[in-house]
Amino acid sequence: MQETAERVPRRRAHTRARLLDAAFRVFAAKGFGRVSIEEVCEAAGYSRGAFYSNFATLDELFFALYQERADLIADQVAGALAEDGPGLDVPAAVDRVTEVLLLDVDWLLVKTDFLVHAARDPAVAGALLDHRTRLREAVADRLFRARGHTALPAVLGDVAGAAHAVVAAYDGVTVQLLLDKDVDRARTWLKQLLTALLTDGGTVPPAATPSSTH
Repeated sequence: MQETAERVPRRRAHTRARLLDAAFRVFAAKGFGRVSIEEVCEAAGYSRGAFYSNFATLDELFFALYQERADLIADQVAGALAEDGPGLDVPAAVDRVTEVLLLDVDWLLVKTDFLVHAARDPAVAGALLDHRTRLREAVADRLFRARGHTALPAVLGDVAGAAHAVVAAYDGVTVQLLLDKDVDRARTWLKQLLTALLTDGGTVPPAATPSSTH
């Protein structure tokens, strides 16, 4: 009986994970506002009963999906920034962070849907702001620990200002990425922007020129 009781939570967790994975694919393909519960269930291979045993509404599933992915990315960014010693190898750190942030166009599509959804719902907006705060804190914490070893451009002010600039650069580059789907170009430009922001532009790589952008 104990073994059976242990299998039930595992089975439910498996069902929930499959529903989230299926929802991610469907949301990325069609957009959150154009997806029904039935479509998510069909993609996951489950009935509506399986859906309602895990989520009360499609909004709840959407929120859970976003939170899961956002937490993972925030942790990955923090891990990428933690690999240097007390100093900060800016080009290497930028390389690691951009690899984490720009691997998945589908995630950016879902994230943009969530942004639009959150703009109309203050409660959901709070969740998105929390995620963005976590990203900025991961960046700011690493920059703070590098003080005295790596100088930041004075125009950015303190490490909090630098962290805001990093996230703003990412936001700007991903708008272009959503339109042209050119991950390599987006990664190149984000690396250049972040390196320029954090080093006064002293070591920007010559991989692209302004004439190559749209």
